[in-house]
Amino acid sequence: MKKIFPILIVLLAACASATASPTVAQTPLPSATTAPTFTPVPAITAEATAPSPTSTLEAQTFRISSIDGMPQVYIPNGVLHMGGYDVRAAPDEFPAHNVTLDAYWMDQLEVTNAMYALCVSAGACGFPQNLGTARIADYFGNSEFKDYPVVYVTWGQAKTYCEWANRRLPTEAEWERAARGDDLRTFPWGEDKPDWRFANFNMLVTDTSRVGSYAMGASPFGVLDMAGNVAEWTNDFYDFDYYLTSPLQNPFGPESSSSLNRVVRGGSLGDAEINIRLSKRSSVRGSNLSAAPGSESYLGDFSPRIGFRCAEDE
Repeated sequence: MKKIFPILIVLLAACASATASPTVAQTPLPSATTAPTFTPVPAITAEATAPSPTSTLEAQTFRISSIDGMPQVYIPNGVLHMGGYDVRAAPDEFPAHNVTLDAYWMDQLEVTNAMYALCVSAGACGFPQNLGTARIADYFGNSEFKDYPVVYVTWGQAKTYCEWANRRLPTEAEWERAARGDDLRTFPWGEDKPDWRFANFNMLVTDTSRVGSYAMGASPFGVLDMAGNVAEWTNDFYDFDYYLTSPLQNPFGPESSSSLNRVVRGGSLGDAEINIRLSKRSSVRGSNLSAAPGSESYLGDFSPRIGFRCAEDE
């Protein structure tokens, strides 16, 4: 089973390209109290938003979505050593166990404001629940932050976006394999102590960072921002003791949850080192899509520190 260590060359290209203005039409800055009016925008081009595969990154391990321009990394079938293997592991990370997963594709980056705006313009997605962040009033719809992760999206909104993009939310196990690879590492990049080179965490930046900014924090498969920046919704319901009964092949999480809490992974810009370990599990109230649309129950929780990425079957 092969890991994509040469991805760093592509990642550096991604960081460089992130500073260029994409060809997507952007709208005027919204006020803090008025939703931005998005005009129809063309499909994001690969040249504008994503690193291009090179001879060091084989075509079968990397591709770009034609719908939203998201670079996707191929995660081969294999065995994930799932759960807590370090001394700081929380009780809900036990028992550590091996899980066999089929191959799939994983978004290399967190879904950005510009990508999410395409779904809004298409009429498939609603606006984020707040257009700012904790510190920036005009975040969503502001061209300055088009390549930053979308936030204040509910679990239901994340699910809708992934389905619009012909993808889906990853399972908890798929998320962890994309971050961990084949070994017992504590962080996506290995065992080095986290600092400003690897991730946006512990309020080092005080707000979100442009996606793909931390090449040194790449996972073994070349997936970026899997520690810090924004935490990420997964598809699974949360169960504290799920690992005691989890299937050992392609687990999809509990079938139901009375609390409707979903698993959130990766930690955020405000989390300390212990909470950006790749095995860390967080529980956040998800959407109840059977409730009255727009109600508190229907929406569930949302946060300026939670975003998402999507996965796709092979």
